[in-house]
Formats: sequence, structure tokens, C-alpha cells
Amino acid sequence: MRFRLTGVIPIKKPVGVTSRKVVDAVARAVGMSAVGHAGTLDPLAAGVMVVCVGHATKLVDYIHQQPKRYEARFRLGCRSASDDLETPVEDDVDPPRPERNVIEATLPSFHGQILQRPCDYSAVHVDGKRAYRLARKGQDFLLAEKPVRIDRLEILEYAWPQIAMAIDCSSGTFIRAIGRDLAAALSTSAVMESLVRTAVGPFALEACLDLGQVSPEAVAAAMLPPLAAVPHLPRYLLNGAELDATVRGGLLAVSQSAACPDDLAAVDEAGELVGILRRHDSGAFRLRPNFRGLG
Repeated sequence: MRFRLTGVIPIKKPVGVTSRKVVDAVARAVGMSAVGHAGTLDPLAAGVMVVCVGHATKLVDYIHQQPKRYEARFRLGCRSASDDLETPVEDDVDPPRPERNVIEATLPSFHGQILQRPCDYSAVHVDGKRAYRLARKGQDFLLAEKPVRIDRLEILEYAWPQIAMAIDCSSGTFIRAIGRDLAAALSTSAVMESLVRTAVGPFALEACLDLGQVSPEAVAAAMLPPLAAVPHLPRYLLNGAELDATVRGGLLAVSQSAACPDDLAAVDEAGELVGILRRHDSGAFRLRPNFRGLG
């Protein structure tokens, strides 16, 4: 099936709106049902959402691979079941008030590859059920830690009990859990009061289309080509016989393929994304997805 439009649109989601409503707004504007997003934002959060249209919906997993940037504000000395303001907040009795230098001395332990326990109020599956559904019912469960990467954790403002932080991290990182775990390391507790996603890969907040401005004309003007979704992948130029063969489903033997990554952004001579060359079991590469053959 060929789509009338294919591309990616960075949208600025406001607080109080679900990710689903963002997708629905774009779908209405383009008059298509083949619309999805690369990374949910909770209703209490704002910021960058990358919406994919047409065949670009097959690039969602590649957008997920790219780092994300956030600005978050936490309140120390209190706690909630959801680690944010979604559930009732309970103040601690006489909590410690750490000095800024003490907090800064604690930050290095959260840098790099770390193990993080997801928040109980999250969409993580527990025996086939969403964790937040179990948490709302008061059921006991324990989520396993998972590896995440934090490249930047910096204090922007601090005046007890509020602390604002800039965070660069891998996809799948729970920002609420960073506040929870940092507070625990400081012998206190915390809830996240606000969250703004300021970037997803190359898509920055200042370049986003405001959700309130979404219209057929605005979406068409803001839509970026599919190649914009995969800046982190090496490019491979397909032309002539190689282009014809791979579009038809043939395998491609890439020179020194053993040293190549498993995924390459295949482009034609016009610089348009043909698809993603993925390493086959044989060691050769095949277009998956294939925007020309639509495979």
C-alpha cells in the first residue's frame, strides 16, 4: 500500500493532553490513519513528540534508539505512590535538607550505564498486565531493574525543597525514578512536579510545531523526510543494479560487511531514504523496511 504522505513531524505537546490526542490531531490534519508516535509522554508532561506518518511509521523503533533530553523539577521531602503528582503526595516528617554541594557530589553515581527500577505507576508489563493497573488496585509486585544510560544529570536550580535538573538519557529511562533514587541516596524522598522533553535525537523543542497550530497546511509545511528520523545510522548509497535488486527483495553484499553495523540507511542518488538495510543471517543485507517495495 502506498501512502499519500510519508514523513516525520516534531510536535510540541502541552501539559494535560495525552499522546493519543496528539496522534489523532495529526491524523485528522493529514486525513490518514497510518500515523503513530515515537515515545509516549504522560499527560502531566510536555515537550517533544515525534509523530510519524505513512511509511515513516516503520521507523519508530529507530527513533527510539536516539537519546532524549529533559528538564524536570522535583520536590524533595515528600513522596507519592506514582513518584509524581498523579497520586496523593505525603510530606515527610522533618526531612533532611541537603546542601547543593552534597547533591552534586552524589550525581556521578547516576552517570553512565546504570540499573534502574521502573516506577510502579508505569506501562511496564507484569505477567501480561500493565504495572499501573496493578498499582491502582493496590496489588503487590516488584519490577526488575533494567539497564539505562544517563549522559547528563545537572542541577539547573536548587532552593529547598525544589530542585530543577537537566537530563540527557537513553530511551526507556524513567525520569521520575531518577528523582526517586537520587532522593533516596540523599536519605530523603521526592516527587516529580513537572517534566519537559526538550529533544529527541535531532528534534529540538524550539523547532516543534505547536499542537494548537496543527492544520493540514501547517503539518505539510512542518513534515520532514523519513531520512531525518535516522541521523544516527550510517548511509549507504544504492544506485543502478544494486537499487533495483534490493528494492525487489534481493540480498546485498556490502564490502567489509563484518565491520559494518547491522543497520544502514539506504539512500538513492537523490538523497531520499529507500529503506533500512538490515543484516541478514547470511551476513548480507536486505531492505527492511523497504519503502519502494513496501516490504
